[in-house]
Amino acid sequence: MTDFTGGPWLLGVRHHGPGSARAVRAALEAAAPWIVLIEGPPEADALIPLAADKEMRPPVALLAHVVDEPGRSAFWPLAEFSPEWVAIRWALDRDVPARFIDLPATHTLAWGREDSPPQDFPPQDLPSQDLPSEGSSEDKEETWPPVESAVRIDPLAVLAETAGYDDPERWWEDVVEHRGGAASDPFAPFAVLEEAMGALREAYGVGGHDRDLVREAHMRLQVRAAQREFGDEVAVVCGAWHVPALRQKTTAGADRALLKGLPKAKAAMTWVPWTHRRLSRVSGYGAGIDSPGWYGHLFSAPDRPIERWMTKVARLLRDEDRSVSSAHVIEAVRLADTLAAMRGRPLPGLTETTDAVRAVMCEGSDVPLALVRERLVVGEVLGEVPESAPAVPLQRDLARHQRRLRLKPEALERELELDLRKETDAGRSRLLHRLRLLGVEWGGPTESRGSTGTFRETWRLRWEPELSVRVAEAGVWGTTVHSAATAKAEADAVAAPALAEITALAERCLLAELPDALPVVMRVLADRAALDADVGHLAQALPALVRSLRYGDVRGTDTHALTDVAAGLAERIFVGLPPACASLDTEAAEEMRRHVDAVHGAVGLLGEAGAASCGGGQPSGGVRKSGDVPASADRHASADKHASADEHASADRQASGAVEASTDMEASTDAEASGRTRAPTDSEASGGTRATADTQASGGIRGRWYSVLRTLAGRDTVPGVIRGRAVRLLLDEGGLAQDEAARLMGLVLSPGTAPGDAAAWIEGFVGGGSGGGMLLVHDERLLGLVDAWLTGVPTEAFTDVLPLLRRTFSAYEAGVRRTLGELVRRGPGAPRSAAVATSGIPGFDPDLDPDRADAVLPVVSLLLGLEGSDDNNLVEVAR
Repeated sequence: MTDFTGGPWLLGVRHHGPGSARAVRAALEAAAPWIVLIEGPPEADALIPLAADKEMRPPVALLAHVVDEPGRSAFWPLAEFSPEWVAIRWALDRDVPARFIDLPATHTLAWGREDSPPQDFPPQDLPSQDLPSEGSSEDKEETWPPVESAVRIDPLAVLAETAGYDDPERWWEDVVEHRGGAASDPFAPFAVLEEAMGALREAYGVGGHDRDLVREAHMRLQVRAAQREFGDEVAVVCGAWHVPALRQKTTAGADRALLKGLPKAKAAMTWVPWTHRRLSRVSGYGAGIDSPGWYGHLFSAPDRPIERWMTKVARLLRDEDRSVSSAHVIEAVRLADTLAAMRGRPLPGLTETTDAVRAVMCEGSDVPLALVRERLVVGEVLGEVPESAPAVPLQRDLARHQRRLRLKPEALERELELDLRKETDAGRSRLLHRLRLLGVEWGGPTESRGSTGTFRETWRLRWEPELSVRVAEAGVWGTTVHSAATAKAEADAVAAPALAEITALAERCLLAELPDALPVVMRVLADRAALDADVGHLAQALPALVRSLRYGDVRGTDTHALTDVAAGLAERIFVGLPPACASLDTEAAEEMRRHVDAVHGAVGLLGEAGAASCGGGQPSGGVRKSGDVPASADRHASADKHASADEHASADRQASGAVEASTDMEASTDAEASGRTRAPTDSEASGGTRATADTQASGGIRGRWYSVLRTLAGRDTVPGVIRGRAVRLLLDEGGLAQDEAARLMGLVLSPGTAPGDAAAWIEGFVGGGSGGGMLLVHDERLLGLVDAWLTGVPTEAFTDVLPLLRRTFSAYEAGVRRTLGELVRRGPGAPRSAAVATSGIPGFDPDLDPDRADAVLPVVSLLLGLEGSDDNNLVEVAR
């Protein structure tokens, strides 16, 4: 066994091992070396003093990246319980020099630079290659630098298997974490571990870690240099796997020969925050431990670690409103001790405590246990680094914004509600959108639960350590967040391959408030739109462009240029959509139906934007409330369009020509479907809805879109799913009376139509995602037509249409399906008998209650801002 009575002292450790950290502290106190050498990149020597800064809180990591290629980077993470961190703090507290002695990052980052792209470089694994515990060799094959040998051993796994353990973590806990060091001989753990590693090196050589030979040669040279300067009073803290090689007697010339000719890359280094989650291999980083939160507890607990751990678990579960008392804590501790005794372990480990928590505090459920693992076993701790740490200018500008906006990075995922009418929240929104443009995904927008107004945003935020690398990468675009986002947006616009990507980029520029980038994006958009003749591409591009028009209300952005481009795109879609929908196969028809839905929504927003720009009903304060779309908005838009008829004359003639050409080829039935002239009975019965639709159709972008929908609804060459969808959209917008929709459905579901085409028409008309179930519930005529057609489908054709119908109706909610079943059982469309009229549908009264209906009118008037007005005004609002 090695004699530790004199230096140099080679202290072999397990990275991120609290037992090794305690042993290192005891050994350094006993040896009192004049210098401490630590495994790590020598370029970080100048950063060591920052570890003593009051603002430095582990877990942190040393970040090295190539100066001209920041994406090629490496991390050396350190936690409070890492032996390297303990050695650094011991040296700083006693004014003892500390140095890193591993292979310089300038060589590590350059290895394989010509052979592999930067994104294939997970450098976080480099520090943990010495004593890995990731498990299978397949996991290690994915690490970088690439492995020359086909087989790489896991020293811990080999030792654990030799001792009769099937889990390396359990073996390490039993022999190191739960034993503690011998008070009389603080070097005993290192001597035993060195002997074990020496036996492994004799049996396996380098064990597949071929480049360790180069690293160890550099370490030996650094140890010799320290001995020349400080004598033998040198302590070396490194991975236990390297200790036999450092003890080996070699010549300096042989070591220098191994280092000769290594590739180089100019590298920069700094400290960055790290998280316990990134120390865990749960996240795929394989830094050597499964449970950083548990190991941190073992390192920091002064005594009775199991009792203190169970108290933490109880506090967490109580905070989540679970009933956990002190009796549960006592019983869980007893059960953990009993399990450890039965399994022959010196103390309860994580396995025993987890089993006890599941049985006693979680009542056998793994659901609360998953919370314990996420919050405590792994942990959500985010480290901090001082402002004096080196950083790229973009990082410093980002830090200034974070302080000014009080937007602190956190490791725990959280939701952030923003009110864009407030200056601070608007600034936060701008910052987050600009960072997303730069590829720094600090968070992402999510659906707001409190409001659907455009002045509300909801973000889901979580700061990940690798975002520091993304910030360094984005530094090539500028020195501030604003300038970098502007330059990145302009470059992305020029390089974007698809029109939809450019419109999405325009939307993101508006959200990020980048006025300098928007003209470039709009110029590229106009050029691409003029050259792109694919209706599908235009339909994909229009929704994002039209959504952007809404941001002028809240963010004060000038969107007139966007309005002109959006109107031009819409007109080209109107002209090209009918011929593009002809003779499509099933898959293409489904895709085109999605385009029709997207264009329909965009036209609605575009019509509102056009009305708002002319003062048509814009509420005070610059924010349009949900539902505040005046009944006269379309009339204003129509009047404005007539006033500028010269600007749109050619587009109107093209759209009208497409409709007229279609009506000339179609039969009189199709002419009626197009809704040009028909008796006013249905319109009068429905409260004048048809008259309003005719007014809209006479001019304006919505009217031209309704004409396109009528054309699609009446063409036999258009797939059924698109024709059905066009009829449904017209019906929902009041462009088609219910009687006319029922007549068209009856024609499609007649025996002369192929069952497959009829089923596709039904899917387009009453598809589950479009609220068609409620339409069938409230219009029994349509339900009767569907029922009669379905019962009349021939047996040989029923199997073919069944999957399509099942897909259509399975999307309905359970309550809708149940109600439809009751209606079909009773007989949809049949006159009600006295018994039926008395019983009615379960859950529904057979007749309306006028008194109860009148009771809600004041509340609805209040919501719509019509206090003091006649309740009949609600009818006008509905129109």
